[in-house]
Amino acid sequence: MAVESARVIRCAIYTRKSTEHGLDQEFNSLDAQRESCEAYIKSQASLGWKVLSQHYDDPAYSGGNLERPALKRLLREIEFGRIDAVVVYKIDRLTRSLADFAKLVETFDAKSISSVAKRRPRSAPSLTAVGSIPAATARPAGKVRPFQVPHFFRRAPRHR
Repeated sequence: MAVESARVIRCAIYTRKSTEHGLDQEFNSLDAQRESCEAYIKSQASLGWKVLSQHYDDPAYSGGNLERPALKRLLREIEFGRIDAVVVYKIDRLTRSLADFAKLVETFDAKSISSVAKRRPRSAPSLTAVGSIPAATARPAGKVRPFQVPHFFRRAPRHR
């Protein structure tokens, strides 16, 4: 039985912390986010996932806009075709703005970039959980697909 060689999926980890509080600690929030994402990527190694060595960390930057140095560098690398997947601890590390989120999804879709949130956020009672993001990461044989945006806006069924 011939073994098919899996395509390598180059995974960039993006981390962000909105305040300086605790950044001076030996092991801070950015380190914890990265460690968690690295463990997740390693768990997907059979699908060809590999952690890129470059760090995309934005310490003390708000998620309210896209004006962040590491995020800009990450987007440039995506444009140059050097990244296949972006892994974040939680989706709000990428952005807290719905409009900016839509822009990022458009950018990722244009380059067939997969996005993975390691941790599912708590969802508002009236919206479906964003938790299906990790499930929308890789297909069999390591093929990557972007997550679907529409389910973020779909209302959860009302229980009467």
